[in-house]
Amino acid sequence: MAGKPARTPRGLLARCHNIADLRAVARRRLPAPMFHYIDGGADDEWTLAHNTRAFEQFELVPRYLRNVEHIDLRTRVLGFDLDMPLYCSPTAMNRLFHHRGEIAVAEAARDAGTLYALSSIASSTIQEVGTASAGPKMFQIYVFRDRSLNDDLLAACREHGFAATCLTVDVPVAGNRERDLRTGMTIPPKLTLKSLFDIALHPAWWLRYLTGPAVTVANVAHRIAEGSASISTVVEYFNNQVDPSVTWEDAARLREEWDGPFAIKGILSVDDAIRSAEIGASAVIVSNHGGRQLEAAPAPIEVLPDIVDAVGDRLEVILEGGVRRGNHVVKALALGATACAFGRPYLYGLASGGRAGVDRVLDLMRAELARSMALTGCTRISELDRSYIRRVQAPLP
Repeated sequence: MAGKPARTPRGLLARCHNIADLRAVARRRLPAPMFHYIDGGADDEWTLAHNTRAFEQFELVPRYLRNVEHIDLRTRVLGFDLDMPLYCSPTAMNRLFHHRGEIAVAEAARDAGTLYALSSIASSTIQEVGTASAGPKMFQIYVFRDRSLNDDLLAACREHGFAATCLTVDVPVAGNRERDLRTGMTIPPKLTLKSLFDIALHPAWWLRYLTGPAVTVANVAHRIAEGSASISTVVEYFNNQVDPSVTWEDAARLREEWDGPFAIKGILSVDDAIRSAEIGASAVIVSNHGGRQLEAAPAPIEVLPDIVDAVGDRLEVILEGGVRRGNHVVKALALGATACAFGRPYLYGLASGGRAGVDRVLDLMRAELARSMALTGCTRISELDRSYIRRVQAPLP
């Protein structure tokens, strides 16, 4: 089967055979506030759970007696040639979960031959990630009140090898993440006695946190007066900079300022997908922010077919949300997606074992993808179409 061979995991990681196993390890290794910051969603977390459950609405219809000895997972996404149709989404503040944070994830994505997307709310700078990884890289951005901040970030991307950007549009205001309120994982932190006791039970984590460089929103920290760049001050500055009045005209201007591949992230409606195509986007990322923003939003896999039908001939359509298995990616590809992206799974890996944990996640997903392709009867991504998938007719129990 095509692609890089899986690394041989050792110790605890060797006993992790799927994303759920890595989630369990991450839960044990992280203090509760940090684990639940990764794991939680908005309000009652119905959307968070539904993102993955929704894949159960679809069945794969295989073809047999075909030569599937060699599986080719290679594809092209946003101008990058990737070894598999799954990449690492932008996620915030990775150094809260492991001291190497975004650097470890970027290195793992590079060696897996896939794309790494860096968040605007990252705890590592554009320069640090660009220096650490020569692999395919994309930067996730918002439209800020101070437009010079956008200019500075895009200039840094050009200088340090980020060839694509994605504009996140589904955060006009922050979602109501009640888990974080309960654990005190807010800015500034409001930790409970229970949370402080739990942190005390994880000495490896807090020793790294106390002795390592300060964790902050690295790409905007320089905007704060020297001596006051605490994480709470920087995050407050960042939150105040995200512009809730942003419109499609602002998105169009940002697109004009970036001469490389440009995606709109957070699309759930056909109308917004069409507007994305009209302003010249290279791709739409069908996403509900991992169930962390609007509760009761549809799962990305549910709206994917309609969006593909509306704009799939004009731009790439990427699915992000709920992906936990290789067969989830195959289902999305059969429905017309160009590729998939995920965030929580690699964060579970990062928390479980740093770089080696992220490697384990990407290796497991690559193996599941190749196996699902072979069992479906397809040897290349281009062979998948809707004849290989059907919607479940009877209601699920």
